[in-house]
Amino acid sequence: MDHFYFIRHGETVWNVENKICGATDIELTQRGHEQAKEAGEKIIQQKITADVILTSPLIRAKETARHISEITGIPMKVEPRLKEQNFGRFESTKRNGDEFHEAKKEMASRYGSGESMLHLAQRIYNLLDDIKAGDQEVILVAHNGIARMVETYFREMDNEAFSSCGVKNCEIIKYNFDS
Repeated sequence: MDHFYFIRHGETVWNVENKICGATDIELTQRGHEQAKEAGEKIIQQKITADVILTSPLIRAKETARHISEITGIPMKVEPRLKEQNFGRFESTKRNGDEFHEAKKEMASRYGSGESMLHLAQRIYNLLDDIKAGDQEVILVAHNGIARMVETYFREMDNEAFSSCGVKNCEIIKYNFDS
């Protein structure tokens, strides 16, 4: 396939509280549910087509994908490789803290008990290679850490740009493999 779409999950309580969710399974807020429904409506309005919605197994992404699927009629499927990175000792800490910002630049660090950026890159790059080689139009519903890694697949970034990169809840982004 020559393109795919990426959507970050809707708002969670920890997003509101400025905490890192990571691999912790945090539910959507009421606003997050509404954002997901709005994303489904935008997909229809923008005439975006897809064969499948691939979603992270975490509840905040699965619920976002469910709403989108119900509105658009596009079937959804859980894709384990889309699970958010486990940020180890940083889970539930301040998202915009200086220590976390600097830690994201350490590509081989596992944050104590988590997953390194290198491990994350391997699973996300493999997934994107599979999508590119496949014949299905795909919408991915996942997380900010996954969005950051997807960005690196398409453009060069220094460590500062990587650490600062992010997308808004339920933002719809189109990626073209040919670009």
